[in-house]
Amino acid sequence: MQRAQASGAIVSSLFPEKVKHQLYEEQKQEQQKQAVQKENAFSAFANGTTASNESSKPIAELFHETTIMFADLAGFTAWSSLRQPVEVFELLETLYGSFDKIALRRKVFKVETIGDCYLAVTGIPEPQTNHASIMVKFAHDCMVKMDQLTIELADKLGEDTRDLKMRVGLHSGSTTAGVLRGEKGRFQLFGDTVNTAARMETNGIKGRIHVSQATADALIASGKSSWLTAREGKITAKGKGAMQTYFADLKNGTIKSGTTTTSDTSFGAGNNDKPASFDSSGRGDNDTP
Repeated sequence: MQRAQASGAIVSSLFPEKVKHQLYEEQKQEQQKQAVQKENAFSAFANGTTASNESSKPIAELFHETTIMFADLAGFTAWSSLRQPVEVFELLETLYGSFDKIALRRKVFKVETIGDCYLAVTGIPEPQTNHASIMVKFAHDCMVKMDQLTIELADKLGEDTRDLKMRVGLHSGSTTAGVLRGEKGRFQLFGDTVNTAARMETNGIKGRIHVSQATADALIASGKSSWLTAREGKITAKGKGAMQTYFADLKNGTIKSGTTTTSDTSFGAGNNDKPASFDSSGRGDNDTP
């Protein structure tokens, strides 16, 4: 019984409240429908007809204002190759559990984890005016928390655990979201915004929040232009071509770029980054960093 309850809790946590309610309502309607179909089954057979078995419409919606985050653990593949499975899961459970708590506090919706990649979104399932700034704050909080946790875990999991860092990519735009039903139904995101956010992460730098022009525009609109530093030189993203991108740092400077590496230099990071020249006359939002 306890195992069934735990399993139900895990499944329930995969969907937003609005979607869970819709799924429960559909299940109730389906049960009522099946009861009616049983009553009509004999009549349908006698008349040489087949009772309708039309399935309900998919649960899906287009959200116009969203920001998607892909966060990868830079150095994880090499680190995990030297660990026991239990150690790998101890690290991931510790990190992801902390990220989940931050997401709840920041009102960010966690979509899923794919290996060592954490996927989250703002503006879904409920609209959020400051979806971009909320996501930057969430990413910052997760990076700070990860640095704390990897230091704490170093004694148990090895000193090189301290070297693990988050590499974050953000992109803003419209997103199709819904439940892909089947044996293992999942709440999923689709669209170009998802793909571009993934490109921001793969072309990013560990320890930094890499954002697209669209996310930069959304931050500027909410009065957060001071958070942005233009990346020197455009990146070439798969399927996208040349793109101007930015690094987002909170206004109080608590996000550190870290030690410049060969990778940093090749991408024009560090001291070569130029502050973005934006009109910052717009007033900021009232939420705290």
